[in-house]
Amino acid sequence: MPLTRVMDRPASSGRGRGSAVAAGDTGLGGAAPAVLPPALRAWLGLIAVLAALVVVVLGVLYSGHSEPGRVDRWIIQPTADSVGPPWRHVALGTDFLGEPVGAATLVVAGVTGCLLLRRPRAAVLVVAGAGMTVGTVTLLKSLVGRTIHGDGNLSYPSGHTAFLTAFALTVALLATRRLRLGRAAGTALVLAAALVAGAAMGWAQVALGAHYPTDVLGGWCTALAVVPATAWLVDRTADRLVGRMADAGRLEGR
Repeated sequence: MPLTRVMDRPASSGRGRGSAVAAGDTGLGGAAPAVLPPALRAWLGLIAVLAALVVVVLGVLYSGHSEPGRVDRWIIQPTADSVGPPWRHVALGTDFLGEPVGAATLVVAGVTGCLLLRRPRAAVLVVAGAGMTVGTVTLLKSLVGRTIHGDGNLSYPSGHTAFLTAFALTVALLATRRLRLGRAAGTALVLAAALVAGAAMGWAQVALGAHYPTDVLGGWCTALAVVPATAWLVDRTADRLVGRMADAGRLEGR
């Protein structure tokens, strides 16, 4: 809803505006759908809490370790030669998406797409979701102190896996809103996107010997915990901003 229309409304329409804000129908720069669909909030909130618990438990279990754990050895013994051509090239290409240049390219493409679709909140989430996820991973790495192939290579959780999963979650949330999916279908789409992205990047990291399998799981769960929380904050901040602008407009119109 353009701001001019909000300002032209009489004061008696305040309750309707409040309901719209609560439902996430307003946003940055005017009317914009919530990036975290109301129907998915409860389920994604629960998933975020469970994912955060997994991150904490794994972090405690592998704090200060420099060797693969029992689960890691059961899956694969991480080495630099876990995969050969042509799959090694595929792994390197996937790994590039988590490197600074590749990640920046994805973020710019995501923001551009969101703005072209007139989804300003989603554009904010692309940047904020990735930034918060990478920031959380960086903090956890220094706190846990798990290493691989030398003391200088902090490995838990996997930043590459966390980033690509976060990006996939953001795109899936946008698609869920655009397609008007319900709770079951929307949740399934979001989780499927996170699983595919996490599995692809996780495979690449383990295949290249850059991370232990449990590092990958930690990175995946970090994104699942951070992105829904960030999306909720984006919606809440946007709702408050639009509410204040509408209130100011009504005061000026008196």
